[in-house]
Amino acid sequence: MCLAWPRDGKQHGRVMLGIPRRYSHFVFGVLQSGLTSLIAAGIASLPADGAMLFARHWMVSWLIAWAAMLPVVLLAAPAIRAFSLRLTREERGS
Repeated sequence: MCLAWPRDGKQHGRVMLGIPRRYSHFVFGVLQSGLTSLIAAGIASLPADGAMLFARHWMVSWLIAWAAMLPVVLLAAPAIRAFSLRLTREERGS
């Protein structure tokens, strides 16, 4: 991955990854599945005794959950988006 820098070589404002916009669906899926599985694994790890055991259990659970959820999110997101658009309507006038 490369960073998107202006042609003059000087950084102006935020640094953004130079991922083409056509891959935004995959970037969204990676971020969304990562965050969701991180939270779910943390909740599932709460019964662990001690902070170190909790942290280790959480990280292992998160990696397993993320590996399982990433393909599901990437495959299901377009269908869920299409379904949600069918359930909602465009608002008229602002």
